Amino acid sequence: MMKKTFTAACLFFLVCLVLFSDAHAMDPVTIAILAPIAVKAAEVATPYVIRGLQCGGLHMVKMGTRLIDLFRLPLGLLQATVGIPFNLFSDGVRNSITGAVAPVNLLVDTLLLPLAFCGLTANPG
Repeated sequence: MMKKTFTAACLFFLVCLVLFSDAHAMDPVTIAILAPIAVKAAEVATPYVIRGLQCGGLHMVKMGTRLIDLFRLPLGLLQATVGIPFNLFSDGVRNSITGAVAPVNLLVDTLLLPLAFCGLTANPG
C-alpha cells in the first residue's frame, strides 16, 4: 500500500514538473516600460520589508535563546543530583523545568517565524 502511494506521488510530481515548467522570455521593450513602475513599487514597499526583516531577525534571536535553554535540562539534572551538597538543588529543579519546556517553546517560535517575517508579532512596538 505504501509503495503504491509513494509511486503515485512521484508520478504526480514528475507530471507536474513536465507540464508546468515552461519559461517564457520577456520582451526588452516590455521590461523597459515596466522598470519605472517596479522602482516606484519597490520604494513604496521598502518600509514594510525592512520592518518585516527586523521583526523576523528579533524573532530568530528569541529562537536562539530558546535553543540555548535546551541545554539547561542536563545542567539542571546535574545540579539537582551532584549539587545537593552545595545547595544547588532548587537551581537544578528550576533549570530542569526550563529545559523540559524549551522544546515546546522552540516549536511554537518556529511555527510563528513566518508570521514574524510578515511583521505580525505578539509584541507590537
